[in-house]
Amino acid sequence: MGGVETHCEELFPLLAERGYDITLIRRSPYVHDELDNYKGIHLVNLETPKQKSFEAIVHTFKAILEAKRRKVDVVHIHAIGPALVTPLARLMGLKVVFTHHGPDYDRDKWGFAAKTMLKLGERMGTLFANEVIVISEVINNILKSKYGRKDANLIYNGVPAPTIVKDTEYIDSLGVESGKYIFAMGRFVKEKNFHHLIEAFSQIVDKKDFKLVLAGDADFDDEYSQSLKKMAKENGVVLTGFIKGKKLYELLSHASCFVLPSSHEGLPISLLEAMSYQLPVVVSNIPANLEVGLAPDSYFEVGNVELLADKLKLIVNSDFSRINYDMEKYQWEHIADQTAAVYGKLFTK
Repeated sequence: MGGVETHCEELFPLLAERGYDITLIRRSPYVHDELDNYKGIHLVNLETPKQKSFEAIVHTFKAILEAKRRKVDVVHIHAIGPALVTPLARLMGLKVVFTHHGPDYDRDKWGFAAKTMLKLGERMGTLFANEVIVISEVINNILKSKYGRKDANLIYNGVPAPTIVKDTEYIDSLGVESGKYIFAMGRFVKEKNFHHLIEAFSQIVDKKDFKLVLAGDADFDDEYSQSLKKMAKENGVVLTGFIKGKKLYELLSHASCFVLPSSHEGLPISLLEAMSYQLPVVVSNIPANLEVGLAPDSYFEVGNVELLADKLKLIVNSDFSRINYDMEKYQWEHIADQTAAVYGKLFTK
């Protein structure tokens, strides 16, 4: 589970409620259920090789063929990698909506060839999709300056209403205490900078029984993810693996703060989730995080471990208080209405 998957899981049931006939095409290696329908969405699983360099493009190519076979009205492609097949979809007579979730070619995990293909995917999606959706003004400006596409639809990522969990059964099992841990979550990839977070937390001399809880894992275990887990264990960090549902809600309900030290994001759903729980947040000063518009003291210079450590020390030594953020533009019902309006442009053509 990542940001795009979370986005789709929240968005498409709401569009189904609005009368759209939605079919979502999944990659079989990641499917661990027997469902063929979820909240009004038809689920179709396609066999795809689990190889990070080309699984997305192979899956999307097969998905486009499946969409054509099903005679769909509109294909909605998410992220710049899959967007590489946008011209093919158009040549096959399909109308395409492309959502740009962020410049993935900036991610450290990709080599030169993969970065080149991702940049080409961004170009193909931007130039050939009937309608383009961007999740931040930062991305919108990229498309304007690089490709001259000035009619993209700005629709932010969303976040559901928080599910407050009062009991502490799960965090008790982790050996952490309510209000006594710093929380972070995400994939174990280099650009998330979790190694910086662990290093910064280790610099706190008097932790006052605070712990660092890190939720997530790597889709593909590699040298970085292995070294991160080793570093975490050596520094007493609590690792939960991939979690969602009640376990995640419980961790968000009882955390003292949320940290996002990334060097790359589109518009981070994990940050929006933490804000929905009214948690104090400490985030890197990359453009995607700055666009959220937090108080200046919530930011630190990306990569500055000493400054991050100072921020964490302040959290440990301060009384906890919740922060009431303005979350209106991140409401999924509003986002579903905006997306339906984009679809409506194509249904009337």
